[in-house]
Amino acid sequence: MNRLELFRRDLSKHKAIYLMTVPVILYYLIFKYVPMGGAIIAFKDYHPSEGIWGSPWVGFEHFRDFFDSFFFWRLIRNTALIGFYDLIFGFPAPILLALLLNEIRHALFKRIVQTFSYLPHFISMVVICGFIIDFTNRNGIINTIISWFGGTPSALLANPGNFRSIYVISQIWQEIGWASIIYLAALSGVNPELYEAAKMDGAGRFKQIFHITIPAILPVISILLILKMGSLLEIGFEKIILLYNPATYETADVISSFVYRMGVVERDYSFTSAVGLFQSVVNFVMLLSANTLSKRLSGNSLW
Repeated sequence: MNRLELFRRDLSKHKAIYLMTVPVILYYLIFKYVPMGGAIIAFKDYHPSEGIWGSPWVGFEHFRDFFDSFFFWRLIRNTALIGFYDLIFGFPAPILLALLLNEIRHALFKRIVQTFSYLPHFISMVVICGFIIDFTNRNGIINTIISWFGGTPSALLANPGNFRSIYVISQIWQEIGWASIIYLAALSGVNPELYEAAKMDGAGRFKQIFHITIPAILPVISILLILKMGSLLEIGFEKIILLYNPATYETADVISSFVYRMGVVERDYSFTSAVGLFQSVVNFVMLLSANTLSKRLSGNSLW
């Protein structure tokens, strides 16, 4: 029996499941794959009045302009540093939270902690950034705490040296609870008999975590780490433009915020398409590299 016949039998047997995938497939086709055709304007001097095909070809001119511009290294440095800090501090945070929640035996307290950790994820980004601005101003709660210990209050968000730390810490606060859900789901599948056997062998809580819990969720960690590496330079512009100002461009301006300013504000569509395409290619290369490295070291990979 060939593969086509097997697919037909499986389709007739699981029609409802295949129908459920149709909206997802259509979503990705319409909003993810079809727009890829617009990337061609990165190689053209695009004008809306002339259309994509009517605009003249310029080859790699926009890429050369970006590589030679004053902003290139600043954007690469800021984007890479924020992404790297988020990877180092933000990626392990939900894993640690999931491990801690998994050790809590009081069900009510566990649900309360989970609820409070999830809440920031569902709050509007504008509201979240309003909180951050209020917390970090001269009269905010953070400066109040600093003054208690004899420090001098200051406008923390106006200081370029503080921006990356504020961004990463607030990002962890926003996403730690939501990101821990997948790890908690993986932990729920660990066989309880393994813990019972470890207790009988005299293993304490920490030994159980290091020898049972972490190895059990290691494949999930590997897959999510690969995906994280593939989006290392994918710093969203919404939070950046809500928090930064011209005084903090030196440390806060990233590729996505630069694309927003040049594309939406300045309407330089071809140039920003070239910048965005460059960012996507770098992310794709990093994804391939992380997947290959993970497959060789741990045997876990996306494909």
